[in-house]
Amino acid sequence: MYRAFERHDRSYEGVFWLGVRTTGIFCRPTCRARTPKRENVEFFAAPADALHAGYRPCMKCRPLDHGRKPPPLVEKLLLAVETEPGRRHRDAELLSMGIDPSTARRQFKRYCGMTFQAYHRARRMGLALLDIRKGKTVLDSQLDQGFESGSGFRDAFTRLVGAAPSRAGDVGVLAASWIETPLGPMLALADDRGLHLLDFVDRRGLERALAALQKRLRARALPGKHRYLDQVERELREYFAGTRQAFETPVVLTGSPFQARVWNALLAIPAGATCSYAELAKRIGQPSAVRAVGRANGDNRLSIIVPCHRVIGADGALTGYGGGLARKQKLLDHEKGSDPITRPVPIS
Repeated sequence: MYRAFERHDRSYEGVFWLGVRTTGIFCRPTCRARTPKRENVEFFAAPADALHAGYRPCMKCRPLDHGRKPPPLVEKLLLAVETEPGRRHRDAELLSMGIDPSTARRQFKRYCGMTFQAYHRARRMGLALLDIRKGKTVLDSQLDQGFESGSGFRDAFTRLVGAAPSRAGDVGVLAASWIETPLGPMLALADDRGLHLLDFVDRRGLERALAALQKRLRARALPGKHRYLDQVERELREYFAGTRQAFETPVVLTGSPFQARVWNALLAIPAGATCSYAELAKRIGQPSAVRAVGRANGDNRLSIIVPCHRVIGADGALTGYGGGLARKQKLLDHEKGSDPITRPVPIS
């Protein structure tokens, strides 16, 4: 990753972010600022992780903006946090600044990929972590960062920051890769057992699913290379080009026994075919568990490979899909023999 940063390698955009200890900022891999020494750099799998570690966004490469200039409202909020990180920005405070809270949540989420409150909380917790590392007491850090409750501070700190890397010797590693597809970028996670996750990066709830998977597997997702990541990327290209229908990359179905039965039943639905939730419930021998089957279908984190998009309503209508109904329709049309999806398709 450091070599990729030295080269300003654009292929690593969205794969990792790096924090510079000497400046307290975090950057994207293509940042053109002066390259820091290797010993002064640490890497993160997501911007939120860098915030939790106490880093603020670089003003040069803007690691939160996805190539867009932030709207004036978002700039105002970011400046407010940096000016007074410990201040509580509740709805009343936002209104006093002339900012509509619902507009703030919507615009900030669209720009930064997280709500304003989540960003502010992460920034406060990151600064608290830095304070404690510098020798401040937990109580002093709690008060400085605006936490009124000691128990609330400890709970938030544990939930957001997690265990220090030095205490994670028994934690496994999931290699993570960002894969571009005609229907949008996907995140893939794999280890030597197989592929654990393949999902569209804009899928709602992906961050929670990723955290739950890491906790369940006692593993950390870190940007890296793996033969199964290479394999699934190649097979996805062939799938979208229309030369492949079935995937051969080994997969790991991490879930309850009931979820595993549902997911295995999904794997049995051939390309070009569809199935209703009621039919799926019958196939696993539990015809009355239609709702539970629907929940398990929604919990699938191996998009396209475990084809939850092939499940439709009993009347033939499209139903909920985590990647969005537009993607679901494109996938079904593609599998039924329409033109291969070889170019990027705009997804609303």
